[in-house]
Amino acid sequence: MTPYSSESLCSDPIHGYIPFVVDGEPGEVTERDIIDSPWVQRMRQIHQLQTAWWVYPTAEHTRFQHVLGVMHLASRAISQLYPSLQQSCPDVPSRGYVETLMRMAGLLHDVGHGPFGHFFDSHFLSQYGLTHEKLGAQIIQEKLAGMLSQLRRCPEAELDADEQIDPAQIAWLIQRPRDDEAVQYPQWLIHLRSLLSGIYTIDNMDFVLRDAYMTGYSSRSYDLDRLLHYSFFTPKGLTIHHRGMGALIRFMNVRAELFHNVYFHREVMAIDKGLEDLFRDSREYFFPGDPSQDLDRYRQLTEFSLLVDVARWSQSDNPQLQELGRRWDRLLERDIHWKFVCERSIGFNDATAEQSNILRSDRMAEVAIRDGLPESLKSLPLKVAVSRYIFRHETAGLQQNYLYDAAHNEARPLTSDQIFRSLPISRKICRIYAENTDHAKELSSALDALFGGTRIDDLTNM
Repeated sequence: MTPYSSESLCSDPIHGYIPFVVDGEPGEVTERDIIDSPWVQRMRQIHQLQTAWWVYPTAEHTRFQHVLGVMHLASRAISQLYPSLQQSCPDVPSRGYVETLMRMAGLLHDVGHGPFGHFFDSHFLSQYGLTHEKLGAQIIQEKLAGMLSQLRRCPEAELDADEQIDPAQIAWLIQRPRDDEAVQYPQWLIHLRSLLSGIYTIDNMDFVLRDAYMTGYSSRSYDLDRLLHYSFFTPKGLTIHHRGMGALIRFMNVRAELFHNVYFHREVMAIDKGLEDLFRDSREYFFPGDPSQDLDRYRQLTEFSLLVDVARWSQSDNPQLQELGRRWDRLLERDIHWKFVCERSIGFNDATAEQSNILRSDRMAEVAIRDGLPESLKSLPLKVAVSRYIFRHETAGLQQNYLYDAAHNEARPLTSDQIFRSLPISRKICRIYAENTDHAKELSSALDALFGGTRIDDLTNM
């Protein structure tokens, strides 16, 4: 069997050609079978940018395109990292096993997402103690495990004859590390998890490039090749050579810029605030109960199906559903209820200061802002949106990334690097939305008062 007959190429605007296996031995499950499964195809109907596509007309890409890109980056990463992983962890399986495992983790890391992505986590799944990662792990182990365990190859390598993909390892890789997690996995797998949960991962390296390109923000926002070239594994974990620090800092800055300018765009947040109210009143009609108890029905719930359904509600005989339908119609017509009034932002260099700050939640900030309004405006209809984007992670207890110090020939925590530490930990934007801008002056003054009357853009800590 030649490579030309066993694989196909998917043309991608970000990565060029993405190869995937389409044919194998008789009865063998291939990558195409997984890609064509209903669970992966479902991601064609969930936008990558949960509501930002209503603001950026060209940002119509979906989770499906993203996960194909992450699958491809898994191969690029393993091509670079496998020799050092083998040296650090002699018990590591074959390259074919590791690469196939990581390609499937990349392909399936978003398989549990619902309509509007992370918004659905916060405003629906959280009601049942779920996240899309937890649901994704359940889907992998209950719906896809039989197929995944029969994979034998990826475009560049094959599994050894005595190896079989373990779906439980894929399910573990796609979930976020926890402080209280009992580590019962081999070191090589723990190392690999940093490619999905860390400062720079195959997930965020794809979405930064893809989202920047599709929104028109940038056609090539950071140097992916250099970032991968200077990455390797040491016994401590995923490590970057000091010569790659410039590429890493550039990546982190661009990621933060995307949060500020795209994901947390003022109009995007206005849409989200309207969607919050709609979700609160519509949840019982979306899905009857806990999705983890009916995965087959959850598979049919997509962003496309939801938007088609709510567009019909205004014609319902049910008065409550009819009223909800009229509200949804206004959103679908892009009649945005909440109007942007003002904003302030602040950077945090100390995690403790951030955690103790009044900006911990929308509700806390709203209470403080209302307290600063004149008595006649304290009941004014308004919404407060506190958005947080991260420049660098505080990884104490969950160290994932390391820096190679050539002078001392050792890997040390990346957080100890002076260049890295020059970045703020995070930045928060606090915005006020109202039904109109008639009281912009009073609202802006109340927002200023929230920070002691000091211009918040000049502050670096609180």
